[in-house]
Amino acid sequence: MRLETITKTPYRIFAMVMRPFRRSSAKEDLTIVEQSSIVKLRNLEAPKVLEIGSRNVSNVLHRDLFPNASEYVGFDVLAGENVDVVGDVHQLSDYVPENYFDIVYSTSVFEHLMFPWKAALEINKVLKVGGYVMTRTHPVWPEHEMPWDFWRFPRNSFLSIFNGVTGFEVEHTIEGRPMRAFPLVTDSPMKDMHRYKLNASVFCLARKTSDYDREKLKWDMKIDDVVDTMYPAKK
Repeated sequence: MRLETITKTPYRIFAMVMRPFRRSSAKEDLTIVEQSSIVKLRNLEAPKVLEIGSRNVSNVLHRDLFPNASEYVGFDVLAGENVDVVGDVHQLSDYVPENYFDIVYSTSVFEHLMFPWKAALEINKVLKVGGYVMTRTHPVWPEHEMPWDFWRFPRNSFLSIFNGVTGFEVEHTIEGRPMRAFPLVTDSPMKDMHRYKLNASVFCLARKTSDYDREKLKWDMKIDDVVDTMYPAKK
């Protein structure tokens, strides 16, 4: 019997045993906070909205998330359905106007950004003061969209990129979608790993409070200086 089969079989059995204990995420705190944040942003008067990572890669489009938007711009590193502007978010202000948008949001994008702190500064540039950045990404998730999978984000990580120095105030940061890890090695530090709750999703809502000091905060390096690859197109 192949090692792959030996490894997979007990976990298939475990997944079947755990199935009755799984629950809908509809009443999770993360879901409640995210939905209340969306309602709050929908109450903005005719907001200008920018979606980062808008290309249709999973048959889920967010263009109707803010039906009161006076303008909606879909931005992505690759051309495709639901993309209005193609470009690199690390150079976002080269593609869209500064101090222009009321809402910038993304779903499962930040883990694919090589320099997320630079992306945060670019988001600051294009947001109006008082505007909001809303994002959801992963504290724990399998490797995907290789080779452009760079980071994982525990909830406190957002305090390091959306803060007073970068011109933001975090209103909500919360993890959810609980899961467990079951190690396949016998190393002592790993033996109790299954006792700890991990989370597959993290949500953050931050408000731009000011422009940041562009002389103090600089990151002139471009992603092309580091890698010569491209985010994989949908097959």
